[in-house]
Amino acid sequence: MIDKKKRSDCPISRSLDIWGDKWSLLIVRDLMFNTQCTYGDFLKSEEKIATNILASRLQTLEINGLITKQDHPVSKAKVLYKLTKKGVDLLPLMVEINLWANKYFSLPAERKEEIAEVKRNKEGFITHKTAELLRT
Repeated sequence: MIDKKKRSDCPISRSLDIWGDKWSLLIVRDLMFNTQCTYGDFLKSEEKIATNILASRLQTLEINGLITKQDHPVSKAKVLYKLTKKGVDLLPLMVEINLWANKYFSLPAERKEEIAEVKRNKEGFITHKTAELLRT
């Protein structure tokens, strides 16, 4: 974790200090579910993150070991972002957030289908997706 003064010893508070804002979780989401891996890909998301916020959140996630930067195989001007094992370990949390949202919000049909698939075999989905993310 970034060497900064912590608010408390509460594990939830300490975790939220790293990934607890909207933008950090959306970056993690994109790396998990949409395979968006470049700075430009994050800027294209429908939430319209500002460039200064994106740069700040990517730096925080990298410093805290949730993502890494790699050279782009085609363009020297681009960087690829990838989740680390520590970042991939947020997958069960992201699954639960999706299940919670499905319960309380009206979601598009395609999202409901994906969530129904997860509900049928949540542990299997998490195991398979974790292995997939760690392979890439």
